[in-house]
Parts: sequence; C-alpha cells; structure tokens
Amino acid sequence: MSDTSTDATYSVAAEELRAFIERYERLEAEKKDIVDAQKEVMAEAKGRGYDTKVLRKVISLRKRDKDDIAEEEAVLEMYKAALGMI
Repeated sequence: MSDTSTDATYSVAAEELRAFIERYERLEAEKKDIVDAQKEVMAEAKGRGYDTKVLRKVISLRKRDKDDIAEEEAVLEMYKAALGMI
C-alpha cells in the first residue's frame, strides 16, 4: 500500500470518526436540555403542592404493563399481610 493510499484511508476514517463523535456530543447536549426541562417541570409541580416522589412513581408505573403492576401489587400486599402491616 502506498503512503498516499494509507493517508486517504486514514483521512476518511478520521472524518467518519469525527462525525460519530460530534453526533454523540450533540445528543448529549440535547439530553442535558431534556433533563433540565424535566427538572423544571418537577420544580413547578412541587411549587404547586404536588409530591414529586409520588409523581415520579406514577410516571414509572405508566411505562409498565398493567398485568405486571397488578402482580407486583398482589405480592406486595401478601408480604405486608405476612408481616402484619395491614
């Protein structure tokens, strides 16, 4: 392989690598913006008197399958009963 061919291959690989890194960095910046916006929403909800811990739990539950939630709640109730908590 000649030096010119190697240099061309290196140049193309470097450009592609740079493109991947720059795309990733843009996504990181967008992710930070989204996280900041989510924090603002929670701060606003807290300011209105909502319990943000409970809000986060509700958001988590909304992502899950209803059958999975029902099964988990049934097991939780069984464990609480076994421990005399209900």
